[in-house]
Amino acid sequence: MAAWQEFERQAPELAAVARRLMDGYRHKVLATLRKDGSPRVSGVETSFRDGELWTGSMAGAVKVADLRRDPRMALHVTSLAPEGADPSGWEGDLKLAGRAVEITDPGVLASFEMPGTDSHLFRVELTEVVWTRVESDELVMDAWREGIGVRQIRRK
Repeated sequence: MAAWQEFERQAPELAAVARRLMDGYRHKVLATLRKDGSPRVSGVETSFRDGELWTGSMAGAVKVADLRRDPRMALHVTSLAPEGADPSGWEGDLKLAGRAVEITDPGVLASFEMPGTDSHLFRVELTEVVWTRVESDELVMDAWREGIGVRQIRRK
């Protein structure tokens, strides 16, 4: 699993786009796995700090139980639909996959000024990042995978 800064080192252009989209849209969708293996989606916010990607949760959230049981997760960032009929004006969407590692160190939690003592903090470790968009008449996906690097896929 790769820290955000490692992803930036391996794929600087894709990381710059990913960061722009993540910074541009406050709310993201987090996918976790329920106890029975079925998916759950939850709204989350993220932040960048010290070369890492972070997300948190209030106490009692079911996504915390999901991540404690199985840390595999995915994040989705979508952007606004383009104005007009030309789909190539769309910024695209971003999908990240990996695992969420809960941080319980009191010093780290204090540095994030987490609200309340029962809040949860997770560091996201990446295995995959995909930016999907439209260029002319093609669907274009730039995909980074840990250990493989970046490749581009184009479909008409």
